[in-house]
Amino acid sequence: MTTRRSYDVALRLHRAAYRVRAPNVVFAFSCRGDRMLSTAGTDPAGEHLRYEIGSVSKTFAALLLAELVATGRLDYDTPAGACLPSPTSRGPRGITLLHLATHTSGLPGLPRDPFFYRQALPRWTTNVYAGYPRWRLLRAFHHHRGHTPPGSRWGYSNFGVAVLGHALAHHAATPYPELLARHVLRPLGLDDTCLRPGPPGTDALGHRAGGAPVPPLDLGGFTAAGAVRATPHDLLTYLEAHLDPDGSPLATALHAVHEVHTAPSPRTAPARSLTWFRTDTEHGPIYFHGGATFGHHAYLGYRPATRTALAAVASRRYTRRHNLLATAHDLLTTLRP
Repeated sequence: MTTRRSYDVALRLHRAAYRVRAPNVVFAFSCRGDRMLSTAGTDPAGEHLRYEIGSVSKTFAALLLAELVATGRLDYDTPAGACLPSPTSRGPRGITLLHLATHTSGLPGLPRDPFFYRQALPRWTTNVYAGYPRWRLLRAFHHHRGHTPPGSRWGYSNFGVAVLGHALAHHAATPYPELLARHVLRPLGLDDTCLRPGPPGTDALGHRAGGAPVPPLDLGGFTAAGAVRATPHDLLTYLEAHLDPDGSPLATALHAVHEVHTAPSPRTAPARSLTWFRTDTEHGPIYFHGGATFGHHAYLGYRPATRTALAAVASRRYTRRHNLLATAHDLLTTLRP
């Protein structure tokens, strides 16, 4: 970028970061490998801390699936029940790993299990998933009897991606955090990305919308759907791999996540690839995903045609007034290539 162009981008990043009120805010931008970061808030070490990225974690689960398919360990059309520890005859029929990854499985957003809500209510604003273990989540999956044929309708499902994580882990006989690290995190050089809180001083402390601190996220059986935490620098590294798949050890898998997946209904379903949402612009499509936990929210987006990417994180619960997601997406969309 030219000096003038760099100044304009830096100014817009700075203004965007200060528009989001939180103890830690980081906007990290990459253009053809050149990086620029802007921080705001009260903690000067913000850009070096790990942030909970919530549902953006689903893109990691999908990339893991794509890599296992690319290396011949699985097929997209593998029945989900065949990869789980219970007999396939008890599970819902026809749901494949691809259905789980693309939110077309017909599963609801959350399990239809009264116990889930009973355990969640006492911790509704802090850690609603913490008391819901893997065995109950898989039991809910095997007892699901839906009326929507898999593949016929799009419906966003934390439940479905959580099941996907357990299916991949059980098939590989490897805990999900280690499986993700082995096939995605380490090959991409994401050394500051993990699925659990680290030692003191490594993680940004999350806050409620009103400013009160909240404990680190505990997702119980929903790990694959939202447990990833990473530094802004690692998030840019992750996005840059999507911008340049051929330069990555996960080239085949990264190309696969760009492929568009559609369902017949509803007509208003968002355009999407393998878990990334997609929007068309005059300078080519942008692939993006947002995420929120009880103390953080995050946005990741990239536009292959212009080799640009943006990661934005904040250590405060999402609110309409302090909407990092809309601010970040607008910024990436309107930045000139």
